Amino acid sequence: MKARTIKRHFREGLKNIYRNGWMTVASVGAVTMTLLLVGAFLGLILNLNHMASKVEEDVVVKVLIDLTANDEQVLALGDEIEQISGVESVIFSSKDDELSSLIASMGEGGEVWELYEQENPLNHAYIIKAVDPQDTQVIAEEVADLDFVDSITYGQEVAQNLFKFTSLARTIGIVLIAGLVLTAIFLISNTIKLTIMARSREIGIMKLVGATNGFIRGPFFVEGLLLGVLGSVIPIIGVLAGYKVIEASVGGMNSIAFVEILPFNPFAWQLALIILVVGAGIGIWGSLMSVRKFLKV
Repeated sequence: MKARTIKRHFREGLKNIYRNGWMTVASVGAVTMTLLLVGAFLGLILNLNHMASKVEEDVVVKVLIDLTANDEQVLALGDEIEQISGVESVIFSSKDDELSSLIASMGEGGEVWELYEQENPLNHAYIIKAVDPQDTQVIAEEVADLDFVDSITYGQEVAQNLFKFTSLARTIGIVLIAGLVLTAIFLISNTIKLTIMARSREIGIMKLVGATNGFIRGPFFVEGLLLGVLGSVIPIIGVLAGYKVIEASVGGMNSIAFVEILPFNPFAWQLALIILVVGAGIGIWGSLMSVRKFLKV
């Protein structure tokens, strides 16, 4: 396509946007609201998936060893655990280590447990990490059948609940986004139809003198593209500014282990690019829907 033709398409597309007045404003507004929600839900879902992955990576199986087991039996149990398929690492934690961890985790209240340092009532333990966190429950069930296992605890339920919440948020987000995208496409399509109807006589003459469908479609394609891009400006600014504020706020929540969002750079810029692409896609699709019927004449 010649540069002159491209220039002509952009000039006509800009004129169409100006001519349609309030319909242009309505279309850009619909795209803006759609992309604000797209950006918000997409950012939320991706960060929830990231947090869920972090929780899942930290899931371990803690095996409390029966108090009646002697040193040889404790070592033998560790060897058996290491032989289980899917086990990445097995770390022994003595009852003294367990007591120290308990005292440290309770802060000032842990001083009460210091009385038990001479006669420690806690169990020795093995800390097991799986190669694939999804196999944690299977490994825990196999370990439970071994001799000298007193009890087993693991945090798989926390990760599973977080994944359920993530899945629900994703479903709701997709439904809302799909509805808004269709609304935006409909408005852009109607906006461009107004332009086409106003210029139907001109389009008919162009076809009679041999203008190709591509040449006729060009300005409307540009109009839809520009409507989508214009509608993405505010959402992009909102995403970049909002995510920066959220990152600063979450940075002060280091005491909560799994609250760790994706870093601003490059995530926020990638999200902004996605918003721009989606906006352009909405505009282009709306223009294609509106022009197709009129070119059949």
